[in-house]
Amino acid sequence: MSLDRDDVLREAAALLTRRATASMDDIAKAAGISRATLHRHFAGRDALIRALEELCIERSEAALDTARIEEGDAVEALRRLVAALQPVSGFLAFLYGENQLFEGEEVNAGWARLDARLTALFRRGQEQGHFRIDLTPVWLTEALCGLMASAAWGVYDGRLAAKDVEYMVLELLLGGARRRSGDA
Repeated sequence: MSLDRDDVLREAAALLTRRATASMDDIAKAAGISRATLHRHFAGRDALIRALEELCIERSEAALDTARIEEGDAVEALRRLVAALQPVSGFLAFLYGENQLFEGEEVNAGWARLDARLTALFRRGQEQGHFRIDLTPVWLTEALCGLMASAAWGVYDGRLAAKDVEYMVLELLLGGARRRSGDA
């Protein structure tokens, strides 16, 4: 039986999102492999977390490419993006809270690339008159990432249906939490 590295990383992210202190043994069990097999592929917890980071950045960049966020109307680009990011949201949920990735001088350049592209999308939306100008593009980027991570946590915990994520993230991000006149 061959090991699907991405499946192992997906299981690791799901477990570590729920239990940040899970051991390598726990991760191996969740992935359905032996501890020895896990250690053959990842020298330790730090190597596993760095591999999760690389995969998340790679998948997130692919989602941005798929969504064609540099094209057309910014609101439509954002809608495409949320749909494309949903399969990556589990990785984002784990990594969003993984403080060790942002300590020291070895911050992965992939985060800067993602931030720059997302910030440009929100800036373009402001210039097109679609997004509020009293909120910075950087804040809107952080809000999107936070909402995607929160949605994944809700799905993991069974408090949110995966089929509702796209609608709820977009409605909150684009419409806010304020009740509008005429809402039931």
